[in-house]
Amino acid sequence: MKKLLLAEDDFDFAAILKQYLELHQFEVIWAENGEIALDYFKNQTFDICVFDVMMPKLDGFSLAEKIITINPDIPFIFLTARKLKEDKIIGLKLGADDYIAKPFEVDELVLRLQNILKRIEQKRTLNENNTIEIGSYIFDNERLTLNNKNHVQQLTEKEASLIEYLYLNHNQLLKREQILMSVWKKDDYFSGRSMDVFISRLRKYFNSDPKISIESVRNIGLEFKIEKP
Repeated sequence: MKKLLLAEDDFDFAAILKQYLELHQFEVIWAENGEIALDYFKNQTFDICVFDVMMPKLDGFSLAEKIITINPDIPFIFLTARKLKEDKIIGLKLGADDYIAKPFEVDELVLRLQNILKRIEQKRTLNENNTIEIGSYIFDNERLTLNNKNHVQQLTEKEASLIEYLYLNHNQLLKREQILMSVWKKDDYFSGRSMDVFISRLRKYFNSDPKISIESVRNIGLEFKIEKP
């Protein structure tokens, strides 16, 4: 059972959300404002956090900044009633694993939480073993190589970072700003053009395996698809 810190000032909404998450095997510790959430985080160990952006005493963004100084590896999701792109960029710059606008289906939140935790476990395995199988390829994130049969493709650090991020989020639709903030650490025109060039390179690197594809969704993002054997 994974332990989750929920910071949400809407009592009724938080009560329903807490109950639903507990039905899906999460141990939920609820805080009604950011200050209480920070106190909980300082004294307990959590696997993942869900923060409302607009809270009294300490808002979600400020709370995230403080917990990152305590544990920079903790995954967290922002919830917000605001749909401003600027807010999303702030959240992603802070290192948020996701950003969900209210209202939303609770099933969607559960799925995103499960995907994040699965990705963390995959990343932990990758860090321990240094190599992972991607279709018919072997990706080595230490030697920066992509091996396929008798061919070894030497990678740049940026290419390796992009492959790792796409693999850890494979078979999911990823928004462009998510990829840019995670790999390039910024979301601007020039970074976007650079990403397009790198995606074109990766398509060539993976083109010998028909079960692997990088599909673009116009004006949204892309999906790194890996068909199961």
